[in-house]
Amino acid sequence: MPARRVPAYITSLIRHFEDLRDGTHGGSASRRDKEAHFEKAVQLLAPIARQVLTEMNASLLLDTGQLSETGLRCTADGGLNASWALSWPEQRAAGVEPIVLQAYFGGGFHHPHLRGTTVHDWPLNVFSDEDAAASYPYSEPSRPAICTIWSIALTIGSSLR
Repeated sequence: MPARRVPAYITSLIRHFEDLRDGTHGGSASRRDKEAHFEKAVQLLAPIARQVLTEMNASLLLDTGQLSETGLRCTADGGLNASWALSWPEQRAAGVEPIVLQAYFGGGFHHPHLRGTTVHDWPLNVFSDEDAAASYPYSEPSRPAICTIWSIALTIGSSLR
């Protein structure tokens, strides 16, 4: 019987459990080294996050949306974060939060996470271009974006197209 390929999202989840067990992230134990992994993860995720939100804007919002991003920045608790957002006129008029993908590594956190506006946290296990693009279009940035746009559409009663 041929060996079964383990899906990328399962591999990422196993890596997350191993990190929790071992007190590491990406093989690193020190905060400084974990932050270096996070900075690289943000660089690797940025083009994927932009692509996911750009595709949603083009296909679902008929190019009426506006994409913005923060770049890497320090947080008040001594952590780091970066975010990418997609907003559009109907969503803003309804007073609903835009689609936001946020990579963050809180000051007291063991490891970083990826968060969507309405779906909250995913373990952020990106250490290479392959990790960042794994299983696209169902990659880490697209999961919270897809769930978020669906939730926003339900909230504001939009058909999106």
